[in-house]
Amino acid sequence: MDRSKLYIISGLGADFKVLQRLQFPEHLEVVFLDWLIPVKDEPFADYVWRMAERIDDSEPFYLLGYSFGGILVQEIDRIKPAEKIVILGSIKSSDEKSRIIRLGKMTRIPQYLPQQFYNGGTIRLYSYFRKMFDRKNPKILQYFTVRDAYYLKWCVARIVEWQAPANPKVIQILGDSDIVFPVKNSRPDYIIRGGTHLFPATKHKEVSQLLAKILT
Repeated sequence: MDRSKLYIISGLGADFKVLQRLQFPEHLEVVFLDWLIPVKDEPFADYVWRMAERIDDSEPFYLLGYSFGGILVQEIDRIKPAEKIVILGSIKSSDEKSRIIRLGKMTRIPQYLPQQFYNGGTIRLYSYFRKMFDRKNPKILQYFTVRDAYYLKWCVARIVEWQAPANPKVIQILGDSDIVFPVKNSRPDYIIRGGTHLFPATKHKEVSQLLAKILT
């Protein structure tokens, strides 16, 4: 008997190392979808279509997204509806954006920043500050391997601009110490105590137990 597929998209600039310690239900076939590099000035809707093309919707399937991947799987669901959608460290509507993200939308600062701002040196600096909030990951840079500056700038702009109502199918898991998507802005279905934005890596046992419960 064929297993239903669970399509997974990781976070902005991140590969699947941040999710590699998670245990997924054995009745599901896990398929990781790598990020595509957007073409120049590609609309978000077109990008979502390209990502969705790799999903076989001839049979029921599930979607799971981490961080920006959580936003992307919600957009994919509009094209190819999933049985369930699970988001880790992400938001389920534009109403849940933090003040910093809202400020970015009002000022359009992410769009005005030069592409050089998003180069590898900036990512290393960003990682240094992230260590202050998640000391269990001193080698935090290992999770962020997609360093294409155009891709990073494009993704940040898409997060800032994203507008969508809540989808009742979405099951949201947040860490209570997440500074990227603060739990106070959301009403998550599950809260990981002591979880930073990297809780899928640092709290993988708790998350795996929840996934076994959710993805039945």
